[in-house]
Amino acid sequence: MKMTHPYKLFSWYFKRNALPYWTILLLDCLIIYLSAFFTYWLAHGGAMMQQHFYALSNTMLLYLVVCIISFRLYSTYSGIIRYSSFVDLQRVALANLTSLVVIIGLHYGVNHLSPQTWEHLPGRHLVLTFFIATAVMWGMRVLVKIMYDVASSTERAKRVFIYGVHDGGVALAKSIRSQRPAKYRLRGFISPDQHYAHHMLMGEKVYIGLENVREAIEKENIDAVLISPIRKQEFRNDQALQDMLIANDIKIYMVEQRVSETTDGNVNEPLALKEVSVEDLLPRDEIEVDMESVDRELAGRRILITGSAGSIGSEIVRQVAAAGPAALMLIDQAETPEHDIRLMMKKQFPDVPVETVVTSICNQSRMEKIFQDFRPEYVFHAAAYKHVPMMEDNPSEAINNNVYGTKVVADLSVKYGAKKFVMISTDKAVNPTNVMGCSKRICEIYVQSLDRELKRTGKTDSTQFVTTRFGNVLGSNGSVIPLFKEQIKNGGPVTVTDPNIIRYFMLIPEACKLVLEAGTKGKGGEIFVFDMGKPVKIADLAQRMIRLSGAKDVKIEFTGLRAGEKLYEEVLNDMESTKPTFHKKIRIASVREYDFAEVERDIESLISIAKKFDDMQTVRKMKEIVPEFKSNNSEYEALDKVES
Repeated sequence: MKMTHPYKLFSWYFKRNALPYWTILLLDCLIIYLSAFFTYWLAHGGAMMQQHFYALSNTMLLYLVVCIISFRLYSTYSGIIRYSSFVDLQRVALANLTSLVVIIGLHYGVNHLSPQTWEHLPGRHLVLTFFIATAVMWGMRVLVKIMYDVASSTERAKRVFIYGVHDGGVALAKSIRSQRPAKYRLRGFISPDQHYAHHMLMGEKVYIGLENVREAIEKENIDAVLISPIRKQEFRNDQALQDMLIANDIKIYMVEQRVSETTDGNVNEPLALKEVSVEDLLPRDEIEVDMESVDRELAGRRILITGSAGSIGSEIVRQVAAAGPAALMLIDQAETPEHDIRLMMKKQFPDVPVETVVTSICNQSRMEKIFQDFRPEYVFHAAAYKHVPMMEDNPSEAINNNVYGTKVVADLSVKYGAKKFVMISTDKAVNPTNVMGCSKRICEIYVQSLDRELKRTGKTDSTQFVTTRFGNVLGSNGSVIPLFKEQIKNGGPVTVTDPNIIRYFMLIPEACKLVLEAGTKGKGGEIFVFDMGKPVKIADLAQRMIRLSGAKDVKIEFTGLRAGEKLYEEVLNDMESTKPTFHKKIRIASVREYDFAEVERDIESLISIAKKFDDMQTVRKMKEIVPEFKSNNSEYEALDKVES
């Protein structure tokens, strides 16, 4: 008959359900019972033990009643042995100590009973019995746990280091060790803190320094590094370590869900790890926003959001809906994405009254009816054409949608008494080199001058106009990251316009939080600019995405700057300065003031020209309104040469 391999036997056993609690209770009682006989045998020999077997059995059965009560008090048998922890061993020790104290008190009463029926055990005998029993009960639990770890640890389990040695790293280590079946095998910790050099943690080494980590990765045959949730920011800014890990094909995982511990040391949240994307590794600071004050301001308000189906607009919808508004009016001209927002609201915010409308903000009569019926208190204006090459080819449409559409919504906000109008602008409005950026700068000029005019004419209780200006957001429609992902998926090449082009990036949720805080706390007339952090070289971003994907043969191809594109974006005009605000990441731009009557005449003229679809004349008028608009890599550069 063919013998079964022990490993297969273990695997078969540990795939079964846990033993019932009464089985564990019986095993513990049997251990104490046998420990007493073993101790008696050590003290008196086998012959004496056989002679007093009956009396000793009676005494131990009496004492086991006390033990069972202690086991019940400390719940020593309710846990699953294969998942035993230090806390479980501690409970066993406390239960046995409690039993020993009570039994030592009882054994004086047993001394007065018949020696033929009860065995008189001295105190040192009882102490040794419970010492042995505790050791065996501990050993049983540890052995079962080790056997289970061996049985459940497959060849697929990744050998990992954990980045971070404080509470978050320890909690993460405990979490992966308790995970079944085992997906990760902890082989050490990484720390940037020199204080932990040559230390051991949870039986594993702590590695300090890039070279030491590189050598340890090779020696231990490491597959992945898990990032402590508390050390995400520190790791994100350690570009050298990231590059080393990526170059050595080491997977990097971050915790999606915060791992924490209960007071007894057990992990109280399930492990949720995800492989990092390039967005997770971009060097940037965490942005904290006082969302409680924002929510208090938006709760119970009627709020209208244009461009609600876009990447920025849809996130504003989510964050505003979470504040508990009285009602939402969501407007977008893209039918399918707007339908998706409708379904999202029904699923995630079923208690928020919402109306989703498919229309263009340029449809003045439709927008008038919406404002007349809904009477919004807050207007978040995110609707805009934003693709630089597309607007460079369609300047008339840029004016019609971005400028005229903004004017329609802004004027209706004043007419129907909206409290606040918050416009989403772009860093491309600063010293614009393209039609899209200039169109947004004209929008800024209009709403700022309108706000100033309302204050000048004494309408202090009228609409306050606030502009927010920031750069690229990660994952937005048209962002380079989704484009690069698709190109890598298709085998390349990854197209980058210029080797030296740089951009600033921010997460969509973070950008929208800053928009909401600036919008709700602004007093009107401000242009709020956001601190976008460190610039990122797009060629480096592409290279890192290729490495993270595991692709080997994907090349980067430089295609040249697109029409209207510049190597770097600015957040402030050369002649502008900034002032601090209520948030360290938000500043107020000090910009040139315009006369509203003159601005209104210029914009009416611009809109009239745009309706004739004469691109050159449209752009010429745009340059008159915004003199700093100098076209780059575009046919409209001819207009700059004529003017100069």
